[in-house]
Amino acid sequence: MSRLLKTEIVVPGTIAGLDPESIGEEIDGFLAANSLQGWEELTAPATRDLTFRFYLEPESPLAGSLKDQVAARWPEARVSMESMEQQDWSAAWKEFFTPIDIGGRFEIVPPWLADNDHHGLEPIIIEPKMAFGTGHHATTALCLEGITKLVESGRLAKGAKFLDLGTGSGILAIGLAKLGCSGVAVDIDPQAIFCAAENLALNGLPASGTPGAPIQLAVGGLESLHPELTFDCIVANILAQPLIDMAPYLLKHLKPGGALILSGILTTQADGVAKAYVMQGLPEPARKDDGEWTGLFWV
Repeated sequence: MSRLLKTEIVVPGTIAGLDPESIGEEIDGFLAANSLQGWEELTAPATRDLTFRFYLEPESPLAGSLKDQVAARWPEARVSMESMEQQDWSAAWKEFFTPIDIGGRFEIVPPWLADNDHHGLEPIIIEPKMAFGTGHHATTALCLEGITKLVESGRLAKGAKFLDLGTGSGILAIGLAKLGCSGVAVDIDPQAIFCAAENLALNGLPASGTPGAPIQLAVGGLESLHPELTFDCIVANILAQPLIDMAPYLLKHLKPGGALILSGILTTQADGVAKAYVMQGLPEPARKDDGEWTGLFWV
């Protein structure tokens, strides 16, 4: 039986002069940068301790370096790792994974709830993984809400072409495909593309590469796209600095008047990301905050 590491980073709330919320934002960014979108955040009311809980495969690079990285950046924080059977991890998901209503349009569910009544919502079935988005994370929900509004406003019609940059679990691409769109979903992590392919099958979508498949999966980033390939809609749920750096290159792939949805952005970084795209000729974006995370929408 394969094993996993139940991992916790605890920021104590009782040390004088320590701001757990500020450090928490930094740790959020650190975990997102390491492709971890499925962590839990827990706050102890009595002590104000802030705990980040997630699961790692023992052979992952982060498992070997996490304690040293945290000690170097946040010496006040504590890191614990507990080995557990993978079947126990799966059982833990079943205990706390609840269906998620996104914008009154989608319901994100795990495979074991796929046959439940979805109350008129379009189900997106996602197999929970240690490091890929399930819809519980605010950045994923913000993007799906933006996609829903595009459809409701008529800005995104069936047959539209999309790019999902940094697809992770494939959740955004699957949502777009279920709305009648087709496109390309890329990620620099080969394991993400493997997970996305699994989720396509769970949702009854044709495998990437088969005739008529609405989603084409590929390992890579912007550099993997043909320079002249353009899209009606681009969604990118990654990180603030890469979004800033790629602004002029990303917009070359957006059709004139196309829709752009960006997330993976801490609220403290949102102004900088917006500025990078406004400097390329876009108007000021619509913005929505969800806790410490922000979505930017040019729709």
